[in-house]
Amino acid sequence: MDHVAEVLPSEVSERLKRSDRVKIIDVREEEEVERGMIPEAIHIPLFELPEHWDAWDREEEIIFVCRSGRRSMAACQVMTLQGFRNVKNLKGGMLAYSN
Repeated sequence: MDHVAEVLPSEVSERLKRSDRVKIIDVREEEEVERGMIPEAIHIPLFELPEHWDAWDREEEIIFVCRSGRRSMAACQVMTLQGFRNVKNLKGGMLAYSN
């Protein structure tokens, strides 16, 4: 499997401050998201991704986020297998983003 690109939390923060169009998918569970999430993110639990990916542009940049970066890395790998070419993992997940 090809290496999955990772993006630093500081880079995502800067891009959001500049109002860049960034598609961020939060793959955590409902109870985790209730404790806080990146406001611009779309919440889609990991197991629900297959219900949504057919509607997405396979060339569009999509940044995946979870608590620590493990589930979002798995999401990136699955999306790559589905033909998505520009998926990225938020390095360190929300633990790193909120610090």
